[in-house]
Amino acid sequence: MNLIPRTAEKYLRKVAEQYPVVTVTGPRQSGKTTLCRSVFVEKKYLSLENLDTRQFAREDPRGFLAGLSDGAILDEIQNAPDLLSYIQGIVDDDDRHGRFILTGSQQFEVTNAINQSLAGRTALLKLLPLSIEELQSRQLDFSNDHLLFTGFYPRLWKDSLDPVEALAAYLETYVERDIRQLINIKDLNLFQRFLVLCAGRVGQLLNVNNLAADAGISHQTARNWLTLLEASYIVFRLPPFFTNIGKRLVKSAKLYFYDVGLAGHLLGLESELHVSRDPLRGNLFENMVVIEALKYRLHRGKRSNLNFFRDSNGKEVDLLLSFGPDLYPVEIKAGMTINQDYFRGLDYVSKLFSLPRGRALIYGGAERQERTGTSIYPATKVHELLAHLDA
Repeated sequence: MNLIPRTAEKYLRKVAEQYPVVTVTGPRQSGKTTLCRSVFVEKKYLSLENLDTRQFAREDPRGFLAGLSDGAILDEIQNAPDLLSYIQGIVDDDDRHGRFILTGSQQFEVTNAINQSLAGRTALLKLLPLSIEELQSRQLDFSNDHLLFTGFYPRLWKDSLDPVEALAAYLETYVERDIRQLINIKDLNLFQRFLVLCAGRVGQLLNVNNLAADAGISHQTARNWLTLLEASYIVFRLPPFFTNIGKRLVKSAKLYFYDVGLAGHLLGLESELHVSRDPLRGNLFENMVVIEALKYRLHRGKRSNLNFFRDSNGKEVDLLLSFGPDLYPVEIKAGMTINQDYFRGLDYVSKLFSLPRGRALIYGGAERQERTGTSIYPATKVHELLAHLDA
């Protein structure tokens, strides 16, 4: 299969004409290197994963950069963070736009280093794995269960890999290499158990105390490990919407995975049939839709505008999108047949807030519908709903 076009390419080209440095972060194997090399074909490419290259960059940063007068793509910059201070000096002397293109797969570490050395000198782009919108650009045919089983890492689609084998290898690489670089974990089996327990809580309110107890670790260790999983783009915490409306609203986040296929793999799913029968299928479906909405924003250079709504009585809407002062509630249901229960949360929120843009239901069916006050979209057309809202 040819390369699948990335919606982030437009934003990447734009900011490369405005800033001397562009930094692309995202999970391992989300397509960062492929995107940067396809957009900046004329630039020299250097991977700081390569031992010799990394050693040269760390031991003689001036000498390393002296050979890059026209800039370069520097892959996995977190492996030589001191380079950033030297790059700062170079672009301060000569701020030609699009000179250095940096990539990194550890978001907090890279962001902190950038904020210290390149604040105001670099644009930031977060690249997540493929979106449904991007897969549809290649006119690929897929069911919801196929998407939930396979996930969205580009190599699985490009090379038609077996998801069970590919995701097992991904996890092994992640745990054995990345985690050990970031923190000293003495018991990898315990950490892997923690990962599985996180997958079992996908789409649910996060109770760190319960998670720690089930994993047999301290509350602080659980917090540290969750931060680690966020830093390396494995899990995503969706914050609750909170405002003073005279209702008690929950303050706990909901837990999702950046890639739903990885969550399903951790749950032991080995086929689409397993997905269709799994008691957490609805949670996985919700995970997929939430991250699709996040991809739509991030790949266009926008910040997340996603929250969820839930009060102390359990009245809930899965997504609450903010557009300035306007709120837009979205309910997510995996069922293929719409029933009246699907609108309960939307009806409740509609009584609490003015909703000038309306509201939406995302479901597991294939038909696009309009019902009184509610736009209904299949999960495979989330991007069409968001494009409509942007317009």
